[in-house]
Amino acid sequence: MSAVFKADETFRDDFRFSNSPATIRRFPLPFAEDEYMYSVNIEPHLPGAKGSVTEFAFDVDEHYIAECRERELVLAAEPLRFQALPHMMSSQWDCLDLIMESLARDYPEHFSLSRRGNDWHWINRPLSIDQRFTFGEADSLPRQPLDYITRQAQGDFVVMDQRDGDLWLEAGMVTTQADWSLDFDMSMNFREWHGPVPLAHELGVFDRALKFLLNLRLGQPVRRLNWTMTVHPRLDTSPENYHKWGSDRATVTAQNAGDLVHLRVELQGLWRLPRSNAIVFGIRCYLINLRELATVPKWARRVHRVLRALHPALVDYKGLTRYRDAAVEWLAPFDDGAPTTSGTAPE
Repeated sequence: MSAVFKADETFRDDFRFSNSPATIRRFPLPFAEDEYMYSVNIEPHLPGAKGSVTEFAFDVDEHYIAECRERELVLAAEPLRFQALPHMMSSQWDCLDLIMESLARDYPEHFSLSRRGNDWHWINRPLSIDQRFTFGEADSLPRQPLDYITRQAQGDFVVMDQRDGDLWLEAGMVTTQADWSLDFDMSMNFREWHGPVPLAHELGVFDRALKFLLNLRLGQPVRRLNWTMTVHPRLDTSPENYHKWGSDRATVTAQNAGDLVHLRVELQGLWRLPRSNAIVFGIRCYLINLRELATVPKWARRVHRVLRALHPALVDYKGLTRYRDAAVEWLAPFDDGAPTTSGTAPE
């Protein structure tokens, strides 16, 4: 997708955000069936269909400039949204290499990277950045490597060190998270980090996921989709700022749910890093309100059915208790009871 950037969008205050018709059609719907239960659902992160969110390693879309600006606002107020333990410097350079090389290869009209030994030259045209630096020398960049490059990428990034048969969250840039805190979870192992998720532990989901990830191979990244819902197109729904967004849930009615309630989907990618052997976990957030979603009839029917039948424990965990019924009621007129085709693509 060759993006035309909507630079004046906002994810706070007046919420000037919308998806173009083309962006709606490429939205990564997370429901392949008319019901949902938590699962690992990991697949190889191979190039997807042309124009899809999985066409390239990292998706750059029309919201790129606005999302990068939103990250700057969050970090200016809360610098601890970026953290990295000292021993993670090698993995920071790994991440910078991965993101720069991927963006320059996949979006040459927007990014370029030239390398002569350790002398690198990075150009980011949308953000007007022209940076020469020495790879491996932190002082040659204005910020730590992970901090520097993730300010120029959409989505959050968590870096997990592998040791003692486990994965440990020890570096990250997290400004668009769905109600979890990097500061709280720093230095946790894989199971501790995912502790609050209901049902999944009883089903053995995380035991299987950890075993799989410990054996993740270099050059064979994987991906999965996760989802929740958000009132307003608000990227920063962190626990630290609950006082700013928690009350939004009480404003939803069956009349305004189409505009206020947003399906929030995370495209989660995981890469083994070559120098450090760490794993980087990219969490790219996509937002679409119910009115936009309902322009695709199959999606309106399916999301109505998923929400209506959602397990009570998941309703509670995903924070939908206050407004799930309003969303279901708003979507109901779009569900004529007709069967839906398999898969997530629009009909």
